[in-house]
Amino acid sequence: MGVSAPGERPLVFDLGTGLRYCAHADAAPFDGACLLTHMHWDHIQGLPFFVPTLRHGSHFDIYAPRQEDGRSVAEVFDSIIRPPMFPVALADLPGTFRFHDTGDDDFSVGGYEVRSRLVPHIGNTLGYRVSHSGKSVVYLSDHQMPLDGSMFITEGARELCEGADLLIHDAQYTPHEFAEKATWGHSTLEYALWVAAECKVKTLALFHHDPGRCDDELDRLFEQIRCEGEKRGVRVIAASEGLVHFV
Repeated sequence: MGVSAPGERPLVFDLGTGLRYCAHADAAPFDGACLLTHMHWDHIQGLPFFVPTLRHGSHFDIYAPRQEDGRSVAEVFDSIIRPPMFPVALADLPGTFRFHDTGDDDFSVGGYEVRSRLVPHIGNTLGYRVSHSGKSVVYLSDHQMPLDGSMFITEGARELCEGADLLIHDAQYTPHEFAEKATWGHSTLEYALWVAAECKVKTLALFHHDPGRCDDELDRLFEQIRCEGEKRGVRVIAASEGLVHFV
């Protein structure tokens, strides 16, 4: 998942297994960037399989949250992508990887204006707002809603979401499921919609679906939230593989 704009470097969100399918067909060296939310396995394990970076002359800038234990992002990746967890070390791959330790920051990636803010999850986790040519996309992939199920948003998350054209938001649980897994670091579909309406977002993309759901169940849950979104002035879509959305 990522954003694109004319004349800009490729910009992707996170480094999960889906990264493999973002590969460019041409053999030219790759030059792009990633906004990484956090270091959990499901968000990083696609990196060594990203074919464009397996070419000499390729460059990949990775922005990720500063770690609570004091290690740099580069040190964490070096400790993970190496034997015995992986056949080769990251430094032995052909491409060049540049890591940027990030927190509550505002910075540019080419012509993209990026705002990063720490958001509630398990361990240091960032949400991102990417702006370009007057349009804005917000990515809150893993977002811990209040443990008591109440509707509250942290100031950092609000800064990201306020008035966004598109909000891609964690929507893993139903209220019943959340009651049993409140400390697992995620949100309900209802909370995702509340955040979008509270922050006057134009379009909400429901994301981080529970992997145990079948397509029919996802369709049923989505339709319920879509109808509620219409009442609250928010267009709701369901994120899916291959989806392209123009803002």
